[in-house]
Amino acid sequence: MENIKADTILDARGMVCPMPIVKTKKKIKDLHAGEILEVLATDRGSKADIKAWAESTGHQYLGTIEEGDVLKHYLRKSSDEETIEKKHPKVADNEELENKLKEKDDIIVLDVRESAEYVFNHIPGAVSIPLGELEERMNELNKEKEIYVVCRTGSRSDLAAQKLTEKGFNKVINVIPGMSKWSGKTESINS
Repeated sequence: MENIKADTILDARGMVCPMPIVKTKKKIKDLHAGEILEVLATDRGSKADIKAWAESTGHQYLGTIEEGDVLKHYLRKSSDEETIEKKHPKVADNEELENKLKEKDDIIVLDVRESAEYVFNHIPGAVSIPLGELEERMNELNKEKEIYVVCRTGSRSDLAAQKLTEKGFNKVINVIPGMSKWSGKTESINS
């Protein structure tokens, strides 16, 4: 494959969500419209995260090249008037979700973290659909039910909530801060 010429390289190797996105947001501000940013990452989930973030901000996601365990993500900065970052308007905190679960309401908890994160620690009954698979697997979700979307920190779930809303799901709530501060019941696959 031909080498892609990037104007700037950001090294986010060894960082986990949300840090590759946080660093990318900061770095892309330094670029001029049309310039290419190469983001080096080792977090497998960063591929879906960066693609979804770029789509939500108007920057162009060009693609990802894998070299061993390093992912090289390529983004093209759009002109500044296209890049107002959107946030999903409906949010709940962890406590609200915990209360909903105690009330035995007929809700869906959608966990959009990577499968490996879900396996070791998740909310009982949560549906696991990693952000990168959401597009193809949305049909597994019931549009009539309230869907509480969780990830580790609230950023991937925000992007997932926006995606679901765009596809006609109108009872979607992003849970902040998510699993990083979850104090309710959890289970793991191997327990």
